[in-house]
Amino acid sequence: MNMVYVDMPDVSEGKLNLLTYNIAGLPELISSAVTERAPSITSIGELVNPFDIVNVQEDFNYNKFLYSKNRHSYRTENMGGIPFGDGLSTLSKYPIQDFERVSWDACNGADCLTPKGFSYARIQLAKEVFIDVYNVHATAQDDPDAAIARQKNLNQLKNYIQKNSAGQPLLIMGDFNAHYAYALDNIVSFQGELGLVDAWVNLKNSGKIPQSKQNFVAMAALELTDDCEGIDKIYYRNNDQMVFEAKNYQVQKKLFQNRAGQDLSDHCAVSLQLGWHLIKPSVQ
Repeated sequence: MNMVYVDMPDVSEGKLNLLTYNIAGLPELISSAVTERAPSITSIGELVNPFDIVNVQEDFNYNKFLYSKNRHSYRTENMGGIPFGDGLSTLSKYPIQDFERVSWDACNGADCLTPKGFSYARIQLAKEVFIDVYNVHATAQDDPDAAIARQKNLNQLKNYIQKNSAGQPLLIMGDFNAHYAYALDNIVSFQGELGLVDAWVNLKNSGKIPQSKQNFVAMAALELTDDCEGIDKIYYRNNDQMVFEAKNYQVQKKLFQNRAGQDLSDHCAVSLQLGWHLIKPSVQ
């Protein structure tokens, strides 16, 4: 990963094509994906090339395949497979100027077998333009013990952001394993306290956060459509110098299928086009 500051164009606006994708990179014997992992993840690495910033989760045992046909100029170094890695990788066409991995303090069940957590990247979009990008993989399952761990996950992430990204424009993309509709999740307060905008809520749900439901049952990850809440989320936040404008949220179902129509992972990828522009300081 190149950490040297780059001489970037001096521009005040631009567009980003974003993608978040849980790529099911567990060893093939324990993976719930239906397709063979090595060729599927090789295909994923090539298919994400058009996107500007990509966050992937479960990039465990097949990172060399993910990167083999990938052409992003900046890619985070993989930690390794099970049980050593956190599965989080960020691929960017823009320079990654700072990077840190943080493991969760709380976990539950099988999630305790790897150092799952979140990562932080400061990415340079232009000469004087930087954004903070977080990649997230929270504790899975909708049961009380898992939900308690996941609540602690999001509180840990919130505290880190408040300390390290105060006042910064943000992107947070990843597998939250959380639903607004699940009463035990604290994702509503997480979003509100950080001043985040959920791209799906904004563009596909008329700006309305779904209400919690009794006896909530999550839909299967591969049944996700543009019109329903999923666990793979994209958040953004403006600051007083930069404004984001979200366009074209899309569940990328067909793009990440093989020739037989089989999904390349056990999740759907989610994309967003995000415009940005700097705010000119007011003249006194």
